[in-house]
Amino acid sequence: MDTQQQVKVLAQLAQDKQVRVATAESCTGGWVAQEMTALAGSSNWFECGFVTYSNEAKTQMLGVPQELFVSDGAVSEAVVVAMAEGAVANSLAGLSVSISGVAGPGGGTPEKPVGTVWMAWALEGQPTETHCFQFAGDRHAVRSAAVTEALKGLIKQLNESTV
Repeated sequence: MDTQQQVKVLAQLAQDKQVRVATAESCTGGWVAQEMTALAGSSNWFECGFVTYSNEAKTQMLGVPQELFVSDGAVSEAVVVAMAEGAVANSLAGLSVSISGVAGPGGGTPEKPVGTVWMAWALEGQPTETHCFQFAGDRHAVRSAAVTEALKGLIKQLNESTV
């Protein structure tokens, strides 16, 4: 299923369940939000997108505690949880996805090599879910794969919810 097919499924689920969706993106730079808003009528279910590339933006816009960047790093489970929960708390959305990763070609470390991408999905009333991915390929391939997985996770959240 390509991303536009995923967005159509997500749109139907979000509208059926009356849940608005937000994104909190770092390494994807708003690509997930762009895919969502490419669908006509997305204003019926898409709330907003936060593109928080810097740590300062993550703190200012989403409320990510500064100490998490020191203790865990920007590409970490703790940070994406705070981002996803911050996106819901700072919008009218009931569901969000957050993404932070090392898209490359530089920036990787032995602990977090290029292709490491953390994501979290926050749905009001449910525990926030997370996953760490290791994507292969160049910067474009890593970012593209992250968009696909972000949409897949949003669909999963709505399919499994009792909202």
